[in-house]
Amino acid sequence: MTTSGREHVASLMASAALDLLDSLDAGQRSAMLFLLGDHEQFSWFYTPTNHGGLSLAEMTPSQQRLTHQMLSSGLSKAGYGTANAIMALENVLDSNEGWTSEFPDRERGRDPLLYWVAIFGDPKTRNWAWRLGGHHLSLNYRIANGALTSTTPSFFGADPADSPLLGPHLHRPLGAAEDLGRELAHALDEQQLGIARLSTVAPTDIVGANRTTITEGDRPLGLAKTFRHLSEQEAAFWDKRQQAAEAALGLSDSHLDALSFTSAPKGLSAATMNSSNKEILRAVLSCYLDRVPEALADEEHQKFKGDRIDSLSFAWAGGIERHEPHYYRIQGAGLFVEYDNTQRDTNHIHAVWRDLDNDFGRDSLAIHYANHDH
Repeated sequence: MTTSGREHVASLMASAALDLLDSLDAGQRSAMLFLLGDHEQFSWFYTPTNHGGLSLAEMTPSQQRLTHQMLSSGLSKAGYGTANAIMALENVLDSNEGWTSEFPDRERGRDPLLYWVAIFGDPKTRNWAWRLGGHHLSLNYRIANGALTSTTPSFFGADPADSPLLGPHLHRPLGAAEDLGRELAHALDEQQLGIARLSTVAPTDIVGANRTTITEGDRPLGLAKTFRHLSEQEAAFWDKRQQAAEAALGLSDSHLDALSFTSAPKGLSAATMNSSNKEILRAVLSCYLDRVPEALADEEHQKFKGDRIDSLSFAWAGGIERHEPHYYRIQGAGLFVEYDNTQRDTNHIHAVWRDLDNDFGRDSLAIHYANHDH
C-alpha cells in the first residue's frame, strides 16, 4: 500500500471513530477516550477480562453498528468475517460450559457484547490510535501523520476451534492457520523437522503472551497474569487451571527453555526449504497478514516476496497429527507469528501476529513525542 493508501485507510478509521464519538454521551466518551501514549495504550489482553474502554454492552444498537463500521475499516473482508465468527463463539462457549459463569463480577461470563473500544488521542488530528479487544480478539492500530503506521499486535483466537454445523462440515474460524501449519510440518523431511521441532511437548499458550514487549528469554506467562486486576482468589483459580494443563501435557522446564523467545529466530530457516515448502510457508503467513485491508496486506506480503522469504524461520512443538497438542512460530525481519492449540483437548486456538520493531506504532510515537510538548 502506498502512503496515499495508508492515508486512505486512516481517513476511513478517523471518520468511523468520529461518528462513534459523536453518538456517545459524556460518560461513554470518558470511558472510551485516553491520552495518546497513555499506559493503557500498551496494555492488551486476549483473555475473558476487561480490555479497557467502552464495551458493546454499554452501547445502544446504533452505537454498536458504528463500532462495527470502525472495526471493518481495520480489517479485510475475510478478516472482518473471521473477527465476527470469533465474537459469536462466545455463545457456543457459553452453551458448552453449561450456561454457567466462572466470573463473579459478570451476569454472563461468556458474552458477545463484552468487546471494548478504546481511542487514544483525538481522531480529528493526524496522530492517534485505537484498539478493539475482548475474549480472543485484540486489534491495535496507530495512525501517525495522517497515515496508518501499525496494525499489531493482532490477535485472533477460537474456543471452540472446531464446532459442529448441520451436515458434514465443522465451523472452524481459524482452521486454515491450523491446517496449513500442519501441512508445512508434514512437508518437511525428517532432518528438517528435527531442526524445526523445538520440543516434543507444546506449551499451554503462546510464548509472548500479552506482553507489551517480548524480550530475550521470555517464556509463557502464568495464565493469571494475562488477566486485568484479578483478586488473589481469582488468580489462584487460574493458576491452578494452568498447572493442571501443564501436568496433562507433561510440560517441563526443559521444554519451556527450548521454547523461550530469542531475538535470533529458532527453528528451520526458510532458506533451507525447497520452493514447494516455501509456498506453503507463504500460505501460512497469509492467515495472519491477510487480516488487514487488502491493499495493506499486499504490502506486508511484499516484505517476503521472492528470496526475502529466506529471512524467516519456522519452528514447531508438540505432535504433528490432527488433535495432537501443537504449537508453531514464524520469526524473522521483525515479524513474529505464534500459534498454539493445546487447551480443551486441542480445541482452543491462539494465533497472534506481532511486529517486534513497531508494535503499537512505537516508532511513530517516539517521533511524535520528539516533536510535540506534552
